[in-house]
Amino acid sequence: MATLTNSDILTLVQWLSPAYPVGGFAYSHGLEAAIELGSVASPQDTGAWVSDVLEYGSGWNDALFLGAAYAAETPVDLTDIDATARAFSASSERLMETSLLGQAFGAVTGDVWGLNLQHLTYPVAVGRAARLQNLPLPLVTEMFLQAFLSNLVACATRLVPLGQTDAQRLIRDLTPLCTTIAAKAQDAGLEDLSSTAFLPDIAAMKHETQYSRIFRT
Repeated sequence: MATLTNSDILTLVQWLSPAYPVGGFAYSHGLEAAIELGSVASPQDTGAWVSDVLEYGSGWNDALFLGAAYAAETPVDLTDIDATARAFSASSERLMETSLLGQAFGAVTGDVWGLNLQHLTYPVAVGRAARLQNLPLPLVTEMFLQAFLSNLVACATRLVPLGQTDAQRLIRDLTPLCTTIAAKAQDAGLEDLSSTAFLPDIAAMKHETQYSRIFRT
């Protein structure tokens, strides 16, 4: 287990900051379609939707992919993990999202830190980068999940509409869930992949043909 340092924390803050040029702000993960359909129309709806995505949907699975990539010992292992991550994308836009975020993260992080992170999905790229930089996996997973939830809440802030204070309150209230999921993921593996967050998956599919939209997914 890697030993945590202040430098590690600051590196992760940089990687998972909205300012890091991966373009995460452009993706709603199907939430835009849910808001358009009226399924998410309040702070309470937003909290329930985001928590389900985190605990029962792609949040949980991405935590497992991140951990598996961190533990991968060979390039073949990493390729197999990445292929599984692609296969678990429930819609074409979800696949596009994880692929393009991964490409952007890999390109920037590879250039700045001198790492080979080409052609990986987003959680796999982050997990691999964390392993190469000897960053502690539990914290990486927690911060990855919090960045994901923060991006979804930011989407809701623009569209629900959700006030800035309610948005920050939601992030505060849901952050302990990120810690819980990250802790569970440390004792799990790819055999524990699953998703019962069906409505977000359906919303992501509906977004593909949504007439008027702001976000790419």
